[in-house]
Amino acid sequence: MTTRTSTTTGTSTDPAGRQATMRAAVRAEYGTADVVRLAEAPRPAVGDKEVLVEVRAAGLDRGVVHLMTGLPYLGRLAFGVRRPRNPVLGMDLAGTVVAVGPKVTRFTVGDAVYGAGKGSFAEYAVAKESQLARKPAKLTFAQAAAVPVSACTAVQGLDAGRLQAGQRVLVIGASGGVGSYAVQLAKAAGAEVTGVAGTAKLDLVRALGADHVLDHTREDFADGRHHWDLILDIAGNPSIARLRRALAPAGTAVLTGGEEGGNLTGGMGRQLAALALSPFVRQRLTMFLGLVRAETLERLTALLESGAVVPSVDRTYPLEEAAAAIRALEAGRVRGKAVIEVRAASSR
Repeated sequence: MTTRTSTTTGTSTDPAGRQATMRAAVRAEYGTADVVRLAEAPRPAVGDKEVLVEVRAAGLDRGVVHLMTGLPYLGRLAFGVRRPRNPVLGMDLAGTVVAVGPKVTRFTVGDAVYGAGKGSFAEYAVAKESQLARKPAKLTFAQAAAVPVSACTAVQGLDAGRLQAGQRVLVIGASGGVGSYAVQLAKAAGAEVTGVAGTAKLDLVRALGADHVLDHTREDFADGRHHWDLILDIAGNPSIARLRRALAPAGTAVLTGGEEGGNLTGGMGRQLAALALSPFVRQRLTMFLGLVRAETLERLTALLESGAVVPSVDRTYPLEEAAAAIRALEAGRVRGKAVIEVRAASSR
């Protein structure tokens, strides 16, 4: 494929100078999954330090839902106040490099890569070189696409918690995308792991390697019977007081995500409150913002190749069923990760 970069339009042109297009899952406005549709969209052009990837598969995570709904409103400052700047959904991706910017040094055309891009629910997506790594040879494209956002968030959350071998670790939200990696990563680091999930997903958490499981519909992790050195709260629902009751006297709670807290800031209010309290108590309360970075992906690659960490892919959906995949995630039916599979454009 020959691709030229258009610096004025930000889209690609074919050899005849016509604007190139692609199939993509798009939305023109914020809203529910009903606003998502399959359409032809302009194929993006690559910038100086960017890579154009022919997408083979794209992971689905909670961030996609927030981008779709435009909630919390605070996020619209980055992605478009009244309507989304980029109509194409998706961040996680795995695929093949088809073009590189003039300042890209780590990749060449034909490389199989995985990472995060702009609008990955499409046949092509642009990604920064700094957010890509070579795809682990052991993984399929669908498995690799389930890794970047969720696994990088898990790595960075455990790093923020200063995870050490021998610690007792509690993962709240252990059956989700981030949680499924956090359980495995903590076990690989030598921790004793307890995972919190709903009744129907406890078997998955056990299969991921958790030493203990708690059913959040029947058991209260903060009932005072157990205390953990590190709590990674992915669910974003427990109050700070409950987290502190479950912590060891000098333990650390790491807060991320949050599906509650109002439409303006979402879970950020609770996280900022935890940061404000932390200097005044013996326990450490902290937060972080998960980012996909090449160095984190490369750390994960070694674990994925060794089998210490295995992507948990619940189901794959074709591109035209992206809205159905999002509905399944919102309804809590996804165990681990859902993946959107994209038929290679070059094979059409």
